Amino acid sequence: MSENKPLPAGGRITAMRFQKRNTDRVNLYLDGEYVLALPALEAARLKVGQHLEAADLERLQGLGAQQLWYDKAINFLAYRPRSEAEVGRFLREKGADEAAGAAIIAKLRQAGYVDDRAFARWWVENRQTFNPRGAYVLRSELRLKGIPLPIIEEILAEGQADAAESIRTIATARARRLASLDARTFKRRLSDFLLRRGFAYGDIAPVVEQLLQEREQGSEMSSETQIEGENT
Repeated sequence: MSENKPLPAGGRITAMRFQKRNTDRVNLYLDGEYVLALPALEAARLKVGQHLEAADLERLQGLGAQQLWYDKAINFLAYRPRSEAEVGRFLREKGADEAAGAAIIAKLRQAGYVDDRAFARWWVENRQTFNPRGAYVLRSELRLKGIPLPIIEEILAEGQADAAESIRTIATARARRLASLDARTFKRRLSDFLLRRGFAYGDIAPVVEQLLQEREQGSEMSSETQIEGENT
């Protein structure tokens, strides 16, 4: 009998056999017929010869489905950290209803597999390391991941010093590509670039001004060196 077929009204347990490919699950047989698969821990509470009513079977079927969804969630989390909202969407796509999804997420949270605060911190640190973005973009990205706003603000505040360093790093790299432009165009294009990255104008302005000054000082030094060379 497939898991999708209606359950029998009840019956006597005639066998319980571990699945060959998953020894954490046990196939349950009633009156000689396969009925459903359930977690091994639940099977340990049963015994051959025991009579099960329809309500017992529905409960066991629910536990079996919940364990399958839990295992799928663990695999989903194996690729990278996820927010609770991401896991919830994943479970709904796999057929879990709201109550089952909430129970699974609570179990994952208790086991330490999901933690929205840790996820938000990981997301921000990963961005700052590999693809720096400003607070505006990070806030938007984390909201899309379902992270509560208070947690987002807390994590962004933690990374404020790193964010300032990120602006300097990314602006310096971009400034090299804009070196041939006049001062006004240089300033405008560099500012626009950083704004598109989600950095606040108030944080951008002093960095752009500093880089512009450094560029002008560098040009002056080059000119002086050239003049000295011509006079020798």
